Amino acid sequence: MSKNIFITATGTDIGKTYVSALIVKGMREAGFDCGYFKPVLSGGGKYIESELELPETNARACVKLINSDCNYVVETAKIPCEADECVAYWWEEAVSPHLAAKRAGQEINVEKIKHKFNELNKKYDYLLIEGAGGITCPLRLENGEKYILKDLIKELAAPIVIVADGGLGTINSTLLTVEYARNNNIPILGIILNNFEPDNFMHQDNLKQVEYLTGEKVIATVEKGQKDIKFPEELWTGKKKI
Repeated sequence: MSKNIFITATGTDIGKTYVSALIVKGMREAGFDCGYFKPVLSGGGKYIESELELPETNARACVKLINSDCNYVVETAKIPCEADECVAYWWEEAVSPHLAAKRAGQEINVEKIKHKFNELNKKYDYLLIEGAGGITCPLRLENGEKYILKDLIKELAAPIVIVADGGLGTINSTLLTVEYARNNNIPILGIILNNFEPDNFMHQDNLKQVEYLTGEKVIATVEKGQKDIKFPEELWTGKKKI
């Protein structure tokens, strides 16, 4: 079994962060030493100068990440770390990572992402990695290069869990995401339907048809405002509760 899973989605604003927080929270409450990694973060983050001095330079520590997706996961799951420690790159503008980097005069260095990944991978027994946008979210598109999220997923060698919306249109977007992952030889652990309404006949049928058309299991559903998730951690850890 992999000690890592990668959370991707059928698109932007599907609820990856919300679901990721519930999964890490559930893992930690079940006694698993689980950490969190967000390779690239764009949008939602605010930066404040730290009050701390850096003794070796007598300069102020540069910035602190607040009000971001990373902060939400760290606080919800009660991970004993700062949000800044869980991300490789972050920008305040809510645009695609490749564009956020360009507008900030930066270039996403994949080796820096992998270094942070390896660092966290050694720190925790299990690591949840949350992507940006959908599985084809672009990271580097300069000088003829086409490096997108699926390329990073393959380099990190983590199976994916696909977060999809429970409502209208999810059959098409979920099927396309599953087929794309399969065509790129990315292993799939399962699908999670977010914003799911158990008494809604369309949501019930969506769950049924998503499983039927993709051949993948909907391993969990999440309702709006839900505080816990019934995530089968044995898919990830290989360990069943006694």
